Amino acid sequence: MPAVDKLLLEEALQDSPQTRSLLSVFEEDAGTLTDYTNQLLQAMQRVYGAQNEMCLATHQLSKQLLAYEKQNFALGKGDEEVISTLHYFAKVVDELNVLHTELAKQLADTMILPIIQFREKDLTEVSTLKDLFGLASNDASLFLEHDLSMAKYSRLPKKKENEKVKTDVVKEVAAARRKQHLSSLQYYCALNALQDRKRVAMMEPMIGFAHGQINFFKKGAEMFSQNMNSFLSSVADMVQSIQVELEAEAEKMRASQQELLSVDESVYAPDFDVAAPQINRNLIQKAGYLNLRSKTGLVTTTWERLYFFTQGGNLMCQPRGAVAGGLIQDLDNCSVMAVDCEDRRYCFQITTPNGKSGIILQAESRKENEEWICAINNISRQIYLTDNPEAVAIKLNQTALQAVTPITSFGKKQESPCPSQNPRNVELENDKIVPKAAVHVPDADELIAPGTPIQFDIVLPATEFLDQNRGSRRINPFGETEDETFPEAEDSLLQQMFIVRFLGSMAVKTDNTTEVIYEAMRQVLAARAIHNIFRTTESHLMVTSQTLRLIDPQTQVTRANFELTSITQFAAHQENKRLVGFVVRTPESTGGEALSTYVFESNSEGEKICYAINLGKEIIEVQKDPEALAQLMLSIPLTNDGKYVLLNEQPDDGSPSENRGAESEA
Repeated sequence: MPAVDKLLLEEALQDSPQTRSLLSVFEEDAGTLTDYTNQLLQAMQRVYGAQNEMCLATHQLSKQLLAYEKQNFALGKGDEEVISTLHYFAKVVDELNVLHTELAKQLADTMILPIIQFREKDLTEVSTLKDLFGLASNDASLFLEHDLSMAKYSRLPKKKENEKVKTDVVKEVAAARRKQHLSSLQYYCALNALQDRKRVAMMEPMIGFAHGQINFFKKGAEMFSQNMNSFLSSVADMVQSIQVELEAEAEKMRASQQELLSVDESVYAPDFDVAAPQINRNLIQKAGYLNLRSKTGLVTTTWERLYFFTQGGNLMCQPRGAVAGGLIQDLDNCSVMAVDCEDRRYCFQITTPNGKSGIILQAESRKENEEWICAINNISRQIYLTDNPEAVAIKLNQTALQAVTPITSFGKKQESPCPSQNPRNVELENDKIVPKAAVHVPDADELIAPGTPIQFDIVLPATEFLDQNRGSRRINPFGETEDETFPEAEDSLLQQMFIVRFLGSMAVKTDNTTEVIYEAMRQVLAARAIHNIFRTTESHLMVTSQTLRLIDPQTQVTRANFELTSITQFAAHQENKRLVGFVVRTPESTGGEALSTYVFESNSEGEKICYAINLGKEIIEVQKDPEALAQLMLSIPLTNDGKYVLLNEQPDDGSPSENRGAESEA
């Protein structure tokens, strides 16, 4: 039996069961074609959608490449070459975007449109005709009309007188059959045409797709010419070189990591070297985590772990997660000392220049505690303002180390005259203050016995003095009896006040040279630095023609009293003019005499104090001779009332009327 590829129109009128069976095959084929066409259209629309997305994506990519130049990177390493390269790539992507846009348009015209037209025209027509054919062939009223007319036609009599009835019945049958035949012919023709149309409908969209892709690749190949290839080659070489550098750097970091991880486990302990920590005393800046004490009530406190660092003369604090640090303490001219704080170790306190207690901090180890104290002490001296702060810090600490190191020979000092001069009479010289250069420079052991203890707290602050002596008579640490009133001050020809701070005192072997004062100054300052003792107490030093008195500035109580006749040597430091010292000879209970050197720091020049002491001693010497006394007083200006010696016309910074605060730094 030959294959059937179309419906026979001649059999449409007969509408036999065989024709109906063949029609069902064509109808099944048309339904399958409709389902497949819908799925094919979805796939093609997905391709078209992807191509449209590629257009949008390449356009967005080009814009993003150009936006790299506008980014505010905190680290801009190699940005210039990256920007130029990305600009070129943006241009290439723009050209590709043009090609992708053209391809998307071509796919819409040559692939999507034909398949949609096939579905809307051919398949929809077949579906519509099928519905009409079904109505024509399956309508109950139509069948009823056809059956009734056929029943009438079948019952026609043979008599000729019924011709008119017969003609009417035949017309009814013919009309019913014509309606069915017309719908069948249209439906059969559409099904037959669909078999030929479907082959074209499947090929035409793919031809358009293939032509679009070929055109895209052809233009793309023309765009990526030899110039583009050379550019890509240079960029690839640059990336390769960067990759080599990255690998080398990564290898270096891996080696550093292994080296850092190979250390002893003890370094992770906060205080692993507590026995003998390696302390750097030359620091002029320091950073690290400390615990800050804060008061939460009258007796309760809390500790907060924060990151601290020094910046110039300021101590900064930066909480974890904060962008920047804030000022917490000005370190210029402040003092710092280790303190005992409840049950916590390694605590130290920073005190402001006016003597007020500042913040209390806790370090995690002995090493960190001492390094913070040394660093703050160096900063408080304003070493960071010098041209070479590291060298200055090293020099100061070397001096401190020498103070606790046995010295076999006393280094020669540069001998420069340090005259104590009257500002009104520059020709007056004091041979006792500035001795002639001696031929023999004594060793340190000849001046001060090795291991001699140094007293730092012989002058107590006013508050401690009142607490310790409340309700009882004060015992003078210098062995002098307390006398709140000094009648001789009323009759004294000399009365000059200076602001000083006691640094320390120590026993000495001799008072024959001022070198003993210089050596005592060196050892006192060095010992303060070694033991981190930076807090001092301010006093008023009154020089009269009989005595040298230390007065508490707050209570006006005399702390110490020295007879000028017991002072055998006095001198100011040769380099730091604010340092002054004197040697006192006092009798002992055993019948001998003891020599002690006292070191002070003054707000004014130490030479002025030395000049006042020397003038007082001269007044003592000439008091028995009225003519010599009168001659001496004629050469020295007096106050307006003619009662006291006027050392300066303008009050210096040592005037007792100035309130410099109760405490300062040595």
